[in-house]
Amino acid sequence: MFEFSKGLIPAIIVDIHSKDVLMLAYMNEEAYQKTLETKETWFYSRSRQSLWNKGATSGNRQKVQSIQFDCDADTLLIYVEPSGPACHTGKTSCFYRTVPGFSEPNEKETDIFNKMMTEINDRKVNPLENSYTNYLLSKGIDKIGKKVIEEAGEVIIAAKNDDPKEMISECSDLFYHIFVLMAEKNISLSEIEEELKNRFAKKGNSKGDRQEIKNW
Repeated sequence: MFEFSKGLIPAIIVDIHSKDVLMLAYMNEEAYQKTLETKETWFYSRSRQSLWNKGATSGNRQKVQSIQFDCDADTLLIYVEPSGPACHTGKTSCFYRTVPGFSEPNEKETDIFNKMMTEINDRKVNPLENSYTNYLLSKGIDKIGKKVIEEAGEVIIAAKNDDPKEMISECSDLFYHIFVLMAEKNISLSEIEEELKNRFAKKGNSKGDRQEIKNW
């Protein structure tokens, strides 16, 4: 499919959620095959003349969601679920500098759920002193699970109190703690989205709470 006769083809890496361009790297045939096999990005370093797996050292891995190629089949566009910053400087994207004389593009709104999930996953790799997220992750599943149950109860109490502002606040707390639990178990938002899409696509309904939830 691809022409590797010249050795390398460029691979443009894009965040599947924000659609931001994260980085540009190069693949040879072996790096491409490893990317297909592992569903993680692999590249060929021109300076070291060797393969490298993105995030193997830093923990900022990129889970491949989709791969497209251009009309000449000599450039790849790879959509990923990032587990942290793409740039070695700690920036989300390698493209954070603007050529003098040109204005910076307007900053676009990022889905807050994806922004939260990215931040929580980044805390796993780059712990921050006095971070509540790191505190929860250090305590593990029992502590995180207890907080999820606690926050779910507080959502119900807020609903029974008929206080919309309180319920919004408690729902926000619940979402956050569920996201921490997902990060602890290495579950991504895209996997939840895929499950919900599959359920939404199903036709019909049946009696029983669990079946109704699955079939809507």
